Amino acid sequence: MENVEATGRTVDEAVAKALAKLGRARDEVEVTVLVEGTRGILGIGAEEARVRVRRREPEGELVGVARETLQRLLDLMDMPGQVTVTQVEEDARPPSVSLSIRGEYMGILIGRHGETLAALQFLLGLMINRRVGHWVRVVVDVEGYRERRERVLREIAYRAAERAQRYRQSVVMEPMIPSERRVIHLTLQDHPYVGTHSIGEGESRRVVVEPKH
Repeated sequence: MENVEATGRTVDEAVAKALAKLGRARDEVEVTVLVEGTRGILGIGAEEARVRVRRREPEGELVGVARETLQRLLDLMDMPGQVTVTQVEEDARPPSVSLSIRGEYMGILIGRHGETLAALQFLLGLMINRRVGHWVRVVVDVEGYRERRERVLREIAYRAAERAQRYRQSVVMEPMIPSERRVIHLTLQDHPYVGTHSIGEGESRRVVVEPKH
């Protein structure tokens, strides 16, 4: 049995029932709260809490090192947060690991256009690579920021492509960090009517969207 659902008057009671069914300790499982539960008024309209409890898979070396290293970084920065490994591909070439952080005041870790987050990711990558002794691709997200930002960037890319195609003129976008420029290039790489390239140096580097001749 890998996971179970259980109900109780409170979330804690539901979790306790699920742990008993699994025969596991609290630190051996991951808990998803499906229903918080309500007391109702004088017992009327009360709803029990419901949880799903899943046994944690044994961590490989890369997962353990990545989680521990990022948690240590956050502690040193006095930025407490919950670290979750969202994806790992240890057999890929190069291996890759994606991590997500949740907590209070996480906007500070993101920074302007994700610049602080990019720096944190770069630093974490260096630390993990040194500990495991080989190159690892590391991706760090904060409160789902990357997914939201990538969605915005794709919309910006499509609008720029439409303008370039309609007016037959190149569209020069605002300066972006490398990971964001990459999203623009990938979004439009198969576009039939426009192409992309980058210009400028350092922090001023931009993506140009131009009509194909």
